This record gives sequence, C-alpha cells and structure tokens, in this order.
Amino acid sequence: MSSQLFQSNSKTDSSFFIGIFQDTLEKSTWHYHNGFEINFILEGVGKRIIGDSIENFFPGDMIFIGQNLPHVWLADKHMESPSGRYLETAYLRFDMTVLPGKLLSLPEFKSVSKALRLAERGMKINDQTLNQVSELLLEMPYMEKFQQMMHFYKILDCIGRSTSIELLVSEEYAKKRFTTGNRRIANIHEHMMIHYREEIDLDEMADLVSMAKGSLCRFFKSQMGMTIFEYLNQIKIELSCNLLRNPDLSILDVAFDSGFNNLSHFNKQFKKITKLTPSQYRKLL
Repeated sequence: MSSQLFQSNSKTDSSFFIGIFQDTLEKSTWHYHNGFEINFILEGVGKRIIGDSIENFFPGDMIFIGQNLPHVWLADKHMESPSGRYLETAYLRFDMTVLPGKLLSLPEFKSVSKALRLAERGMKINDQTLNQVSELLLEMPYMEKFQQMMHFYKILDCIGRSTSIELLVSEEYAKKRFTTGNRRIANIHEHMMIHYREEIDLDEMADLVSMAKGSLCRFFKSQMGMTIFEYLNQIKIELSCNLLRNPDLSILDVAFDSGFNNLSHFNKQFKKITKLTPSQYRKLL
C-alpha cells in the first residue's frame, strides 16, 4: 500500500494515532513505547525482536505490543522491495487514556481487557483474526473520528476474542521488564533505549530531566544501584543476547548492532554482565 494514500491522524485531534512507519536498517533501534502499538507489515523481511523473542518477519505479519515492551525490526538490507525501502508498516498507537478503568470494567469490554492484558507479552495475530483486524485498521484513516473510535474498539474486541493469536515473550521476561514510578528514571531509560548506538551526552541527558550533571549521576546511582553507563551497557547486552539467537549474525555483527564500537569492548562487557563470552552464550541457546 502506498504511503501517499495513507493519511495519518494527529494526537491533537484524536485519542490514538494511525500512521505509516518507513525505515531503513541503519535507523532501526531497540526501543519501547509508554503505550500500546499494533503493527502491520506492508513491506520488508528480516528479524523481529520483542523482549526475549526473536523471529523472522514478512509482509502481512501483524504484531500487538504492550506498554514498555522493548522491540526492534531488523530488516534484511539484501532483500529488494518494490519501493526500495527496507521496512514499511501501518500502525495504530494508543495509551490508556482512551480506555479508562470504568470503561474496561463494563461486561461489554471483557474481550478488550483481555487483549490489553495479553499484549503485555507481545502477540502475533494470525489467520481469520489477521484478516479482520487488518481490514479494520486500513479503513480507519479514511473515516470520521467517531467511526474511527468504533473501529478501534472493534479491533481490540476482535483480538480479545481470538483463538488464533501467538504470545511471543516468555512469562519470565514479562515479569522482570523495566517498570518505575519515577518519571525522571523513565525519561532517562527511554532516552538510552532510543540512542544506545550513539555517544551518550551527560549534559544532554541532564537537560532532559532538568538536573545538573553531577546531581543526575548521583541521583541515578542512588535509584538504580549503578552508574548511567553501567546501565547503558546492560541495555546493550540485553539486546545482544537476543541477537545471538540468530545464527546468521556473526559475533562482530552482534557487537555493532547492539551499539558497541569494537569487538574487544563488547566481549569484555558481555562477560562482565553474563559471566560468559558471547560464543559460550550462543552455544547454550
């Protein structure tokens, strides 16, 4: 589907956001959202990582991702696509403001509540449910706002009633994923999830949370029990552990894809955090 035909709506005039995401392999990063997201793959093939799940993705795949669940689509740069893009998805993104607790407590919203609960482990939507939800999703940009809202509820109800969904993330991972009630820590975490491949600037991060650099470093260590850069390395190593599940990636590829500039530093940090070398870890998979 052409992105020129797909009209995105705006958070300023709607309770959710519908849009087209176009990306290249170089731009894809390990990240998460504070809300929920349904992704429908229009173009591209490659590897999809959600939490501790890593699988191939293809056009026609639909994924429902819960709050604060890290994910990345790593498109195969060697595959040709009609448009020349590595990845194109249609997506629906929303947060809990559109689904207040009183609404979810109604018996008519039982299946909607179930869909949101299951999304916390990430899910792949298959078979007839995929056909129904993709049709509803792709109709939404051309509708009036009230009709869009009705379609939104239909989509979640359809997913909650489905028997053809596949949960992606293990229960163990779902239980330990990042949560915090501290807004500053959440902002720092989100910044690092997006920019882990770049040189982290403490001054920029301090400005992000309205603190002096020294105060930020002391605050972060008191809250998390480690320095900002130690925490950043944990984020990178978590991603690298998932990438190592892909036998097509060399350990050097894994090092660079997870944000390390050289293999030696990657090996050192990997062993420090996991107590194993990358090669030893891969053999255990």
